[in-house]
Amino acid sequence: MSAEFMRRAIALAIENVQSGRGGPFACVVTKDGQILAEGANHVTTTNDPTAHAEIVAIRNACSALGKFQLDGCELYTTCEPCPMCLGAIYWARPAKVYFASTASDAAKAGFDDAFIYDELKNDPISRRIPMTQLLRNEALAVFSTWESQADKTPY
Repeated sequence: MSAEFMRRAIALAIENVQSGRGGPFACVVTKDGQILAEGANHVTTTNDPTAHAEIVAIRNACSALGKFQLDGCELYTTCEPCPMCLGAIYWARPAKVYFASTASDAAKAGFDDAFIYDELKNDPISRRIPMTQLLRNEALAVFSTWESQADKTPY
């Protein structure tokens, strides 16, 4: 754990806001005590709702490593991860995540993700954006195809 890495993430977030490049979030990925990659929120400047700081940093780190998992890496993020970023973090499998402000702090600044956690508890058809299952039996062929591939890379 290094306070300096978190200070770097905080500085990136402030720089991001002041430059007009995006929201008040940033993330630093480290490996072996060195900064491997960084990312800041660029949702509004790229018109990409997935361009959260953690996602950007994870993409940059995976690119630098040449693999899709962050084994042995640590993430330093300026805020407790939102549901999307939390999912990406679990898929990337870093060793540890450090965060500065809380989801509650973010909500007070206008970034409230609590409704997403609530939505996950609802049946798909009852969500704010209704989700309807279609062609399940046909789609199961995709998994059969995957399972039969001898040279697949499991993840």
